[in-house]
Amino acid sequence: MGQSTASKVETEVKQQPDKANVLSLPLERLQADRDPHSYERWLVAKLMQMAGSPPVRFRLWNNEVIEPEQGEARFTIQLNDPKALFALVTNPNLAFGDLYSAGRLDVEGDLPELMATLYRAVHQARESWPKWLDALWRNHNPRSTGLAEARENIHHHYDLGNDFYRLWLDQAEMQYTCAYYERPDLTLEQAQLAKLEHVCRKLRLKPGQTVVEAGCGWGGLARYMARHYGVRVHAYNISKEQLAYARDEARRQHLDHLIDYIEDDYRNISGQYDAFVSIGMLEHVGKDNYPALSELIKRSLKPDGLALLHSIGRNKPMLMNAWIEKRIFPGAYPPSIAEFMEICEHSDFSVLDVENLRLHYARTLTHWMERFGSNEQQVTAMYDEHFTRAWRMYLAGSIAAFRAGSLQLFQVVFSHGNNNRLPQSRQDLYVFPAAPEAE
Repeated sequence: MGQSTASKVETEVKQQPDKANVLSLPLERLQADRDPHSYERWLVAKLMQMAGSPPVRFRLWNNEVIEPEQGEARFTIQLNDPKALFALVTNPNLAFGDLYSAGRLDVEGDLPELMATLYRAVHQARESWPKWLDALWRNHNPRSTGLAEARENIHHHYDLGNDFYRLWLDQAEMQYTCAYYERPDLTLEQAQLAKLEHVCRKLRLKPGQTVVEAGCGWGGLARYMARHYGVRVHAYNISKEQLAYARDEARRQHLDHLIDYIEDDYRNISGQYDAFVSIGMLEHVGKDNYPALSELIKRSLKPDGLALLHSIGRNKPMLMNAWIEKRIFPGAYPPSIAEFMEICEHSDFSVLDVENLRLHYARTLTHWMERFGSNEQQVTAMYDEHFTRAWRMYLAGSIAAFRAGSLQLFQVVFSHGNNNRLPQSRQDLYVFPAAPEAE
């Protein structure tokens, strides 16, 4: 193809930022019965070149195959209509997930491994991208996480229905956060209980203490702390679905006298406690709110108290993938480790322990995806095929991100800077196994 034609196509792509709007159209209205144009074949080749030439072949809507320039293909991406190609070229960060969800893009090969391969290739290739491409393929800033917006963001993801999450989360405590695979042979249930135990040990909990939890999910950690450590827990959450489940379980397990599940935003926490803990909520807080969160923890923590934050993170600052933020997790922003430390620095906290459980989360997600895959017919009956495909992509992409190292999982323990009643080592955390024995 001549340079003038290539320039024309480049200009056309740059001028189509709203092409993703066609993703809402039914698949049957977008099917094509024509052969690809020469510039469309060129676009596929250029797309792969910009993505770092991964071992991927493309099959177009007329079953024509375009092989990778280098090496053998390990995966096949099927594009089912020409407009899908233009959407993909315009912004693959958003369009890949939308197209897959709509059935306009299909994949042959292991989906998590394909996504990990693409993440690694793009990470290396983007260093040589032209500035206009970096701007075109950008991820957008996350939505607001103010008081009103936070409730809507949480409702969008966590209030899909307890029956949905029960299909593929652990059956012990419904934990929707990274498990702790103390041994590689642990079941999902054992690893999630091991995570709860690991957190409690890091907080050095003792009977009679008080704990405040910001964002309690389905309440499993609160119940575990009350049942095994005899502490009094005040757990905050703004998801009605999760709180209904948590309260029912606390009553069923005769723990409701030790736990207050409070339907309110974490910003309204009051009182002082021996421990402050938050598992999987920091991703929803928003970087602009970190100073206020730091001040909240400072005034909530007793002089000798310990705090633990557990969050998805990054090695360096980076926006959340556009599709994940728009379709799955509105308002999400995983902090870099430096941004994480800003929370501690702001209120003069001393950092006592930092642990990265990245590969533990990859294994957790793999277990979730296996269970999700076994229940896809039920998920489709509850929602529809578009929803099922979207969540399959979300789980696969998340596995890939942790395997490729583009996402991390940080657990950080800290205390007031002048607190001298601190453990001298971490040896006590590992005296006995955290994971329960199989029944």
